[in-house]
Amino acid sequence: MPHYRAEGDVPRKRHTVHRVRGEIVFEELIGADGFSGASSLLYHRCSPSAIVRVDAGGAAPATFEPNHPVRPLHLRTGMLETGSADCVTGRRPLLGNADIEIAHVQGSGSSSLYRNVTGDELVYVQSGSATLETSFGTLAVGAGDYVLIPMSTVHRWAVTSPTIEMLVISGRRHISIPSRYLSSEGQLLEGAPFSERDQRGPVFAPQSEDGGNVEVLVRTRHGMSTHVHATHPFDVVGWDGCLYPWALSIADFEPVVGRIHQPPSVHQTFAGNGFVVCSFVPRLLDFDPNSVKVPYHHANVDTDEVLFYSAGDFVSRSGSGIGVGSISVHPAGFVHGPQPGSFERSIDADRTGETAVMIDVFSPLGVTAAGLDVADPEYAWSWARRQ
Repeated sequence: MPHYRAEGDVPRKRHTVHRVRGEIVFEELIGADGFSGASSLLYHRCSPSAIVRVDAGGAAPATFEPNHPVRPLHLRTGMLETGSADCVTGRRPLLGNADIEIAHVQGSGSSSLYRNVTGDELVYVQSGSATLETSFGTLAVGAGDYVLIPMSTVHRWAVTSPTIEMLVISGRRHISIPSRYLSSEGQLLEGAPFSERDQRGPVFAPQSEDGGNVEVLVRTRHGMSTHVHATHPFDVVGWDGCLYPWALSIADFEPVVGRIHQPPSVHQTFAGNGFVVCSFVPRLLDFDPNSVKVPYHHANVDTDEVLFYSAGDFVSRSGSGIGVGSISVHPAGFVHGPQPGSFERSIDADRTGETAVMIDVFSPLGVTAAGLDVADPEYAWSWARRQ
């Protein structure tokens, strides 16, 4: 949970009459876990509930087919159709279950206003840059940034580069910092892989956008709706609380290095309901003279393991076809490890330059038709090849 912030014009006491330039403003509480979790209060010049029309529309919820017969997958995101889609409507769901949806998007245009009420979104920016515009203010992001957007936050992506490529992890509840990194009061501990100094929150300034009939795309578990607001949702004069969008660069994650190979859990960065997210970043390799520097073969007895390969040279995956932009899926029931020849190639190495995002999911993942369309049909047999 980010630390408490107060921005703009807020009253001394919560839930009291507040006037700005003589006019009463409207309080909006965004709160998690039914008034028992983190929350923020936003103060609007006009009622955030004043809608004049509701329309159905947009893409239907994604359909995920079981990965059966169970097999490892290599999804090649570079083969996905992109077109001129924006950062919200252009998302291509690839993997998912009742707890999570993993999508990829390469957008070339700014999005419409959007609110996801199914859960928090964790967006990893693979390339390009954008400004996330929200009711809380603006957040400039670029390649390598994680962006955590709490559920029900009205926002839009204003793309500031010719295109932007993103991996979008949508939870069905909340995504947070792992509890083992936090004190009982919520402060990041010494020894945590990042600190509050690494977290970047939105820059707030009262927005001047006016006008009526403002459309907001609303995502629910049943699909997309459009709420047409009488006034602009960004008419916020101030806010305070502990629930707001924030960003963290994967380059600010501090890796754990050991004498012998460390388990993937030391790379954990976020925790969701039914999944965890880990960051693999450039680091020194294991330094015992007899250490095996590539991951040992392992069976994910409780999880499906997803890896998005962001940058660098993936020594343990040489010869598999995996490269930058690839997504591998190693499901429960499959024993996986380094590709043939990887151990020999790693003997003289003292560091790794790879960057990757790993998502371990605790219930079986399904695959969309779009995902299967870009799956490498030869990947499952890549460990049987002699290098």
